[in-house]
Amino acid sequence: MKILVQKFGGTSVSSEEKREKAVSKVIEAVKNGYNVVVVVSAMGRNGDPYATDTLINMAKSIYSDIPKRELDLIMNCGEIISSVLFAATLSNKGYKAKALTGGQAGIITDDNFGNAEVINVDPSRILEVLREGIIPVVAGFQGITQKGELTTLGRGGSDTTAALLGVALKAEAVEIYTDVDGIMTADPRIVSTAHIIDKISYNEVFQFAEQGAKVVHPRAVEIAMRGNIPLIIKNTMSDSGGTIITNYSDAYDSIYEVDKLVTGIANMNNRVQITIESTENVQDIFEKIGEEKISIDLISIFPDKQVFTISEADFEKLRRLFEKYGVKYSYRTNCAKVSIIGNRIRGVPGVMARVIKALSKRNIEIYQTADSHNTISCLVSQDKVEEAIRVLHDEFSL
Repeated sequence: MKILVQKFGGTSVSSEEKREKAVSKVIEAVKNGYNVVVVVSAMGRNGDPYATDTLINMAKSIYSDIPKRELDLIMNCGEIISSVLFAATLSNKGYKAKALTGGQAGIITDDNFGNAEVINVDPSRILEVLREGIIPVVAGFQGITQKGELTTLGRGGSDTTAALLGVALKAEAVEIYTDVDGIMTADPRIVSTAHIIDKISYNEVFQFAEQGAKVVHPRAVEIAMRGNIPLIIKNTMSDSGGTIITNYSDAYDSIYEVDKLVTGIANMNNRVQITIESTENVQDIFEKIGEEKISIDLISIFPDKQVFTISEADFEKLRRLFEKYGVKYSYRTNCAKVSIIGNRIRGVPGVMARVIKALSKRNIEIYQTADSHNTISCLVSQDKVEEAIRVLHDEFSL
């Protein structure tokens, strides 16, 4: 059975017009010989009647400390409503469709309400529906426990649902439909010459997400990578070919592509650089930072100091923590991280030198650097980050 999983995000199903467009993608795939499994998110975004955040706010307006179990129940509603309307739209076009909850689709989870872990996926119900010539429309973002409790999979859960079903059904691919044409070499609002990346490896997509670019949830990429199922990022409202996310050998199948050092550029704004000016009890300090759920980045350890960055949103929490434990520190605000990403960076000498030289030519001061097998990151002034992105985009001929 030739199966294709198509996932449509909240913006893709937020209005009748957009649902019609999304349904046309499903019909096109059916006409091309695929057995299509649809996964949908809740309709719209915060403020829209049935969006997940709207439902959460409605519940919390009555009881601010609503139990997680009950919160999961109301959050399940958004995707269920979306799946019913999507299935009805398909039926109106003459295509048999059946709405299924995550549990009915065979997604079994633990009872960690709000961020449940999937422990098993049983695709038998979906296969049964497909054999009957019916298109299953699955409510994303949700599952069911072995005791019958409804759960949600955490943010990005609909992407996760699509990837899980793709692997369990041994699908040809999983198409993630959103409001962008694919993964781009840089933010097109900053770089006018930025373009769609036709193919990219799983590992590079992880780095894009880690460095601030959010197109597909990393957990979905990890699941697809384990099952070696291609993910394709597409735009519901256009006919763009999108970006294929696959393994390295399939992503770079020509000499030109293999020789291309950098795949794209990502940035993370509103960063604060922290310098701890004492090495006393430094291990305990970092443990306390972790306990406060403060994520740190660009960590540089020296004999007499430790330097790292945090989100501006966590700065007051960190300040209070340091005051409580008498930590001596200094800080620099108004920072941003810019990162070049590419599997070919590893083992190639002189890439960091090119980055530093290109930025220095434009008088862009670098506060800190870090590199890994497939990324090089620089901390610069927030005021200079857009110029830095454009400079590096040109330097590596993206």
